[in-house]
Amino acid sequence: MKLRDIAELIDGEIIGEPDIEIKGVAGISDAKEGDITFLANTKFLKECIKGMASCVIVKDAIPDIKKTQIKVSNPQYAFARLLGHFYVKPIMPSGISDKAYVSHSARIGKEVSIYPLSYISDNVSIGDNAVICPGVFIGENSSIGEGCIIYPNVTIREKVRVGNRVIIHSGSVIGSDGFGYVFEKGIHYKIPQIGGVVIGDDVEIGANVTIDRATTGNTIIGNGSKIDNLVQIAHNVKIGQNSVIAAQVGIAGSAEIGNYVLIGGQVGIADHAKVDDGCMVGGQSGVMGHLTKGVYSGTPVIPHRDWLKAVAIFAKLPELNKRIKELEEKIDNIERRQEK
Repeated sequence: MKLRDIAELIDGEIIGEPDIEIKGVAGISDAKEGDITFLANTKFLKECIKGMASCVIVKDAIPDIKKTQIKVSNPQYAFARLLGHFYVKPIMPSGISDKAYVSHSARIGKEVSIYPLSYISDNVSIGDNAVICPGVFIGENSSIGEGCIIYPNVTIREKVRVGNRVIIHSGSVIGSDGFGYVFEKGIHYKIPQIGGVVIGDDVEIGANVTIDRATTGNTIIGNGSKIDNLVQIAHNVKIGQNSVIAAQVGIAGSAEIGNYVLIGGQVGIADHAKVDDGCMVGGQSGVMGHLTKGVYSGTPVIPHRDWLKAVAIFAKLPELNKRIKELEEKIDNIERRQEK
């Protein structure tokens, strides 16, 4: 593909030779001659200069890079588009396999692919161009929107609504019972979980994620939010739009996460906690109560700058403890001398 065609595709400005033939797309360290790469951070500049790529996507022209460049507003976004153009093949509809079970009451849209060993229950609705991979279970009265991809061995229980263009990766369970019990007469009595789950448009859910159904009402994942692998989302949680949640996060029941929230890996969020729009929470933090817009870290969370200061002090505690003991000994010696 000629570089001039690539520039048109990503709305970029060529600085150098427009007729270079581009054969592939790769990261800086992996790129070889004929590849195009990108530079989004100047800390990789030396590696980029030494690299073999024939062209580099940049935000602003960099004179130190003695090779053709394409100037764009967002190099990483342009790189992502090119990866899709070069390597992601469009899914061709395969129809409904005769080795899948599809209820007679299910409503199946146009150009839908349902692969072997899938189970589509009563009154399920599946939108146009959806792909249901092998081993998927979809429970009664659930709906899957248009253009969704449900990867192998996903379980979508009853009364779950999945929006359009949603991707759910292998092993995830959507609509499992919420963890609700009441203690009475020496036993934990199960509280029936009769609610559902609502997943908005353009959501991506990683592998082995669990999203529990609500006790009543719905657990809600807002449009455009992205959930990494191994995340647990409990009953009646509400997550806003375009939030990003990294791996191994646990969100307890009835917590509310706002729009454009970024949550790092292994964060724990307590029940009924509230995280306002635009918050950032660092990895392994513990969230309780109400977080207003800001950047937080630690357990329990505090503002990130305060946490950095606290960590610096924590590293010095052994030394400080030693000095305190020395001072205590000096004070004891002074007091003994005064008593004499």
